Amino acid sequence: MRRWTGWTGVLCTMAVLAGCAQAPNRPAPVEDRRSSAISRATTAASSTAAAANPAALPGADNAGKPGYYTVRPGDTLIKIGLDQGQNWRDLVRWNNLDNPNVIEKGQVLRVAPPPGEESVVVRPVARNNVTMPPPPGQQPPQQPAQQAPQASGSPPPPGTAPAAAEAAEDSLNFMWPATGQVLASFDDPKNKGIDLAGKAGDAVMAAADGRVVYAGSGLRGYGNLVIIKHNNVFLTAYAHNQSLLVKEDQVVKRGQKIAEMGNTDTDQVKLHFEIRRQGKPVDPARYLPTTR
Repeated sequence: MRRWTGWTGVLCTMAVLAGCAQAPNRPAPVEDRRSSAISRATTAASSTAAAANPAALPGADNAGKPGYYTVRPGDTLIKIGLDQGQNWRDLVRWNNLDNPNVIEKGQVLRVAPPPGEESVVVRPVARNNVTMPPPPGQQPPQQPAQQAPQASGSPPPPGTAPAAAEAAEDSLNFMWPATGQVLASFDDPKNKGIDLAGKAGDAVMAAADGRVVYAGSGLRGYGNLVIIKHNNVFLTAYAHNQSLLVKEDQVVKRGQKIAEMGNTDTDQVKLHFEIRRQGKPVDPARYLPTTR
């Protein structure tokens, strides 16, 4: 019995050793894990490279340059035009856009006139050759020294561009666009303009001479909206209207009825009125007369 037990132990030992000797011949999982790791690393590297070098979008070479704007989520050409102080139709033309309703996040757009081109300027209409007085509290602009007339087509003398911008600002004489009381004052970014009370159908008037660059309801939060460009410095916006009485590219006069007050895209009847200086919201109270 003892001899049989001994042989049994020897046989078991030999079986174990044989199994160990054959183990190296089995496919080891090391190769598979390494391949997976390499594959994951390659995928991660590709993703990182793609993030660092996204597919080229129109205008990508101009990103960050003055006069260009990189499209953000939620942007539309109407919004970009309002924020940049430009006519959205000019943006379409400057960027050769086939479909103005299709712009992509990351796309870079020209938002300033190309060299040699000026955006539309509407000069104030002279009224009986009498200079209009400035709003209360503002000093009248100094009259520039008389200069010899220039030949047609000749460029202006150096240094006159800032003076022209100042003259464009000083020449405007804004009026109140509606007669209602102020419901909410300027408080950027919460309120980029002022809100005026009124009844549905009350007249909304152009605050100054200009050209309509937008009339529609394509800008979220503004309802039926009119945007007027007065010169290369100023835009005004009139929101939440019940009906619009003007069309894009129409020239309007100061005090002309351009819309009827309403409550589109808001909770009550009111006029939301903005003044944009080079696209940036400014407090209308700085430009409107203290009395109506």
